[in-house]
Amino acid sequence: MLDLRASTVADVLRRSAARVPDREALRFVDSAGGERVWTYAELDAAVTRAAGALLAAGARRGDRIAAYGRNSDAYLIGFLACARAGLVHVPINYNLTSGELAYLLEQSGSCIALVDPALADKLAEVRSSTSVECVIPLRDSADSLLAQCVDGPVPELDVAVADDDLVQLLYTSGTTSQPKGAMMTHRALLHEYVSCVVALDLTEDDRPLHVMPLYHSAQLHVFLVPNLMIGATNRLVEVPDPTDVLRRIEGERISSFFAAPTVWVALANHADFATRDLKTLRKAYYGASIMPGPVLRRLREHLPELGFYNCFGQSEIAPLATVLRPEEHDERPDSAGRPVLFVEALVVDEQGAEVEPGELGEIVYRSPQLCTGYWNKPEETAEAFRCGWFHSGDLVRRDAAGYYFVVDRIKDVINTGGVLVASREVEDALYTHPAVAEVAVIAVPDPKWIERIAAVVVAKSEVTEAALLEHARQSLAGFKVPKEIRFVDDLPRNSAGKLLKRVLRTEFTD
Repeated sequence: MLDLRASTVADVLRRSAARVPDREALRFVDSAGGERVWTYAELDAAVTRAAGALLAAGARRGDRIAAYGRNSDAYLIGFLACARAGLVHVPINYNLTSGELAYLLEQSGSCIALVDPALADKLAEVRSSTSVECVIPLRDSADSLLAQCVDGPVPELDVAVADDDLVQLLYTSGTTSQPKGAMMTHRALLHEYVSCVVALDLTEDDRPLHVMPLYHSAQLHVFLVPNLMIGATNRLVEVPDPTDVLRRIEGERISSFFAAPTVWVALANHADFATRDLKTLRKAYYGASIMPGPVLRRLREHLPELGFYNCFGQSEIAPLATVLRPEEHDERPDSAGRPVLFVEALVVDEQGAEVEPGELGEIVYRSPQLCTGYWNKPEETAEAFRCGWFHSGDLVRRDAAGYYFVVDRIKDVINTGGVLVASREVEDALYTHPAVAEVAVIAVPDPKWIERIAAVVVAKSEVTEAALLEHARQSLAGFKVPKEIRFVDDLPRNSAGKLLKRVLRTEFTD
């Protein structure tokens, strides 16, 4: 029976299509320069056709559907179609190794995989070891999901979707070597979308450009879908090329833009940055990792009318938790801001007691935006949701005015170029080399990646850096392989024998 009070992720688009059917919703540009343009009415109809195609392929309410592709209109339609059909979308980083891909497919129990043709061979290598029963191309073929949803009758879907149903598993790295799937409901994402609209000043007159990967929760859930919810005109490109980004901001009169700090660094250092007319850009968003102070100052000096927003959070909270607004950057440029509309935050000590302003502690959350736990990981869920709060693993301090400052990550996760990498996973890979006695993987500052992965190794026999890096490449995705390896005689520890990575970070920071 239809619940007249329910609100789901797919309803976001349906309402916009009813309100502004003929407005341009999305213009997608592929890597070859081809474009596809969708009005809100066309995009909404395509999502319903795609939902019907997934159900016709055998998917049933609650089934997990893996999405393995680069940015495209088809990728977005696939996510919204899952939401409309009562399915659970599982976004997968297209840079993963075969083993990492196989783990996510099997751990999620995905029965259908939506895949870019360029990635089909990699999926085929591991499919037999997973639960995937059906592979559907996302685009570029006659039997693709895109081809099935472009035109034709719009079906009546015989499926009821509740707002407390799961809609996505967002896999996030922690201190263990195996990623965890944060279980996101329609209700959680809808609350987060409203938080984004309010905190980030999104309006229907905006012309946002979306370049970061849609498998990453920030680009999809902080910017693209909230902008669809309010009826903005969106530009989506396949890859974030700095030359193309600057050209499009000028030529297409882009008014808002989000990027990880690594992309902002590339833009600020680009030869075209000083010559392109960027005056239509009014809102600049950054997040996913720390923005270097000198880069932010250079951007603000060159574009004094541009408002910058620092966005902080994590996948488990959908993912926006705090925002530092443009008018707050002058006094606190290094702050992550204050909690957004539907987020309550606290800073606590190891016993769970609130600390005084200025003292260090872990930031914990209460929010309808939160995931309901980790897929098939009850122990990890219980550990994260304890004492009435969700424990983030981030070490912060809060000032007397309620602004948060991120100091470190309690869980040793390295944020390289906006992508999280568990140091434990890299350590486990290096430990399998027979010459490695001990290893500690840490983050050190990097001008391009913000943080780069460095491994500090105690060797038990002769081995070279090149040999260890080649060994790591056999089991890790390229972005997880250390950028450098340093050899030492001993690793620092405290009196209890605990490894002191903070000492290593200080010692090996250039």
